[in-house]
Amino acid sequence: MIVKNKSQLLSQGNIEGRRIALNLVEYAITVVNAYAAAKKRIQRKGDRFTVDNLQYDLSSLGQIYVVGGGKASFPIAQALEEIFNERIAKGVVSVKRGESRRLRRIEVIEAGHPIPDEKSLEAGNKIVELAKNVKKGDIVFCAISGGASALLSLPAGDITLEDKREITDMLLKCGARIDEINCVRNHISSIKGGKLAELLREAEIINLIIIDEVAGQPWGPTAPDNTTFQDAVNVLEKYDLWKKTSDTVKDYLERGRGDPSLETPKSFEDLRIHNVILADNQIMCEAVEKKARELGLKPLILSTVTEAESREAGIVLGSIAREAELRNRPAAPPCVLIMGGETTVTIPSQHGKGGPSQEFALGACLKIAGSESITVVSIDTDGTDGPTDIAGGITDGFTLERAKKNNIDIYRGLITHNAYEVLMEIRDAVITEPTDTNVMDLNLAVVIREK
Repeated sequence: MIVKNKSQLLSQGNIEGRRIALNLVEYAITVVNAYAAAKKRIQRKGDRFTVDNLQYDLSSLGQIYVVGGGKASFPIAQALEEIFNERIAKGVVSVKRGESRRLRRIEVIEAGHPIPDEKSLEAGNKIVELAKNVKKGDIVFCAISGGASALLSLPAGDITLEDKREITDMLLKCGARIDEINCVRNHISSIKGGKLAELLREAEIINLIIIDEVAGQPWGPTAPDNTTFQDAVNVLEKYDLWKKTSDTVKDYLERGRGDPSLETPKSFEDLRIHNVILADNQIMCEAVEKKARELGLKPLILSTVTEAESREAGIVLGSIAREAELRNRPAAPPCVLIMGGETTVTIPSQHGKGGPSQEFALGACLKIAGSESITVVSIDTDGTDGPTDIAGGITDGFTLERAKKNNIDIYRGLITHNAYEVLMEIRDAVITEPTDTNVMDLNLAVVIREK
């Protein structure tokens, strides 16, 4: 059971709508499981193995190395160790603190997320040291998933870890999109934005990637970066952060604007790099679409690239669900509206505890209040929404009234960005624990009229 508190969530509100919504959530997470995806895409028989259409003979290869980082990097590394076991010479993956599992041949480092810490720096340094041993004929598997930017940290130039921590915190709170945040982080790092690939240039690199960005393109320290130092400066100016940025970071970005040698690589025509997308938001949403149809529902994917302020996006999905309930469009009940992507929260200096998916669910409940047909669930697919230990929330047409009866103010919870406390109090927090995947957010509106 992926949703750990499923029985609690099914003890109140729109029971049937909740049951369907949670079943679809569990199915979705299963489909994009990183371990299963890696095992499916990499097949070994004796000394021969394939990675999709790529074919290799271990007897003619040098060493095999594994590097990586992210909240779903452990299951990818686990699959690689099971496939290649003693053939792996060395490996290092950086995972979010709290991951207790360990591997025999691949070192697992628990580091800080979403703010990098000393362990993030240690992981970055160890991977650079590993890169120094790589030779021609070797293969390096790079396991990358969301969270890698924080979990693998190696500041460029004179930039300190504290500088990176400070600017990451500001970017996360200002409402910037993830691609904008990564643009800045890539340009203040000595390994991100494709720079690690340059260090591994002697080897053949196979990137095993879980996509967690709306752009849907291969990303990470061994993938090219099409943004520039000027783009990074533009992001900081757009969100009024340039004046608040440390002088060390500003000095390095200014140097980068005038020195092409510091720029992130835009292509790797001279390197042997293969990108294998193990899972992404589109794969997940299309799987939900198929499963919903099997359950007798009319599925409609609204978007797999949603970006917006979280509570406003929740209101929008709630509004579309209302349209379906009242006017049979854009889909007639029984139906499920599917929305994927990554919404954000702009956080003031004074705020409570919560995350984007939690605010999405509460925002939706304001619009669907009073409905006997609509249920909305919103989760961060890695199982940890924002800096919390819950995946998201589930609400329905009865939620707002139930909260009022218990003197719980959902409006204030949203305004003060205290969605976590509200969802815990009304017992609508969705708890999954880490899910071994990370393909952004899944938002569903189930619309079923009473028979």
